[in-house]
Amino acid sequence: MDSWIKACDAKTVNNGDMIDFDYNEKKILISKVNNKIYATDRICTHAYADLSTGFVNEDEITVTCPLHLSKFNLESGMPENLPAEEPLKTYSIEIRDGWVYILI
Repeated sequence: MDSWIKACDAKTVNNGDMIDFDYNEKKILISKVNNKIYATDRICTHAYADLSTGFVNEDEITVTCPLHLSKFNLESGMPENLPAEEPLKTYSIEIRDGWVYILI
């Protein structure tokens, strides 16, 4: 069953930020681009690399893997270039009372 999990204070997430968030076995990336907050899996689907150590491109709304430079769309999770071929899981976000909640 899916649950809304309180992840972080929305005021602490600035444009261009990437925050790592762990919940049970899930490693999640919270990022903010153009004043919108996104949540995806944090581990690259091509090779085990932590996307929170990569970089966000605000013009493309992507995160780039630091290992092999695959880009993932933060809205859809879809890879935009090789070598990654599998999408990241994306999570719904809600802002409630100033907090970021993620549907897990």
